[in-house]
Amino acid sequence: MHGPALVNWLLALLAAGAGTSCLARLRHSPCGPVAAHRPLARESDAAEALMGLGMAAMAVTGATVPATVWAALFGLPATAFLLAAVHAPAGRAHRLHHAVGALAMTYMALAMATASGHGHHPAATGLPVLTGALLLYFGGYTLWTGSRLLRTPAGTLAVGTAGLPQACRLTMGIGMFAMLLTM
Repeated sequence: MHGPALVNWLLALLAAGAGTSCLARLRHSPCGPVAAHRPLARESDAAEALMGLGMAAMAVTGATVPATVWAALFGLPATAFLLAAVHAPAGRAHRLHHAVGALAMTYMALAMATASGHGHHPAATGLPVLTGALLLYFGGYTLWTGSRLLRTPAGTLAVGTAGLPQACRLTMGIGMFAMLLTM
């Protein structure tokens, strides 16, 4: 991305931590017949791990890896998430959220690609209306997820690992918001 180096590294650490946490949940979640009732949770963990680790890599190596490569790497999962959301009614909203995230990453990569040939200090300048809409979406998503992190549906405080998936989602939302702010 095109922010100060310290911000890029902090964003990379934040995203890598969230992605690693999701990957660990995916690795340690039960498999087989016990997990038959949790396929959406496993799919969500896999998608969030992919996005978190991808965001970390893009934040650090955004200028050295061609932006078209990033666009392809995020465009493929975005297409898969959209197709899954269209064809499977269960978990449609969450799959659409993952599709929006992957499409936002694709959009940022394409904006970097178009800006890379302009001037000495290229900046990712996408469409202001689309960037603003994505900022509103991820800002709202972050606030909503943060409010859900504090309390369970029963009204009690979430303690231990019960709030870990929500914390991961909150971190991912903050990371997406921060990356969009650099545009």
